[in-house]
Amino acid sequence: MNQPSNLPRIVFFDLEGTLLKKHYHLDDGLVAPSAWTLLAEKLGPECLAAENESKKVWKAGGYPTYIDWMIATIDIHRRFGLTKDVFQQLIDSAELMPGATELVSELDRAGVVTVLITGGFKALADKVQQALRLRHSFAACDYFFDAVGRLDHWNLLPADEAGKVDFMQLICREYKTAPEHCAFIGDGMNDVHMAREVGFSVAFNAQRELEEVASVCVRQEVGREDLTEILRLLKR
Repeated sequence: MNQPSNLPRIVFFDLEGTLLKKHYHLDDGLVAPSAWTLLAEKLGPECLAAENESKKVWKAGGYPTYIDWMIATIDIHRRFGLTKDVFQQLIDSAELMPGATELVSELDRAGVVTVLITGGFKALADKVQQALRLRHSFAACDYFFDAVGRLDHWNLLPADEAGKVDFMQLICREYKTAPEHCAFIGDGMNDVHMAREVGFSVAFNAQRELEEVASVCVRQEVGREDLTEILRLLKR
């Protein structure tokens, strides 16, 4: 289908808090709320405390790269006995943000390329990509479990913070589209880099740091979040 001229050529999405419902109780102001912390919470208060300390190290510049931070967090998960069953419970519990299906379907019908970039788990991204029929998806961490359900190995990609921009540029190059003809929708302080690079960005019920740089802010009551409002903004 031909794309209406007033819509972006490509729309990039964050995952947790954007296409998936946000866990507001995890927003401690240190980093964006994420499934990393939700998983630590499932593994118990001591694991959650250790994961929280890793956030402080990250904020203080104690990890050279995002991959180093992920490796430290994986060590925490292993130390506190992460199993495939617990991880799958996390994936199964994730719920789509209201309006996500309608928004992505409308963009798809209009010929807009939809792309997910997340610093979270590939299993979550896969679930959402299949449910929403997103064109492309990039996720930072893919966990592999052995025959008895123990965490055995992982694949890591620098798909968060400034690294999100690298994956955005890859897609833009493939579609021969400049970033100024793209849009981004996110909710966390880790999305600031993406918001600065595209032509139009939406801070969706977002942390202050993202609101300060986004093109527009959408603020909705907790429990009444709805992504369909984004479509009107994209048709600016």
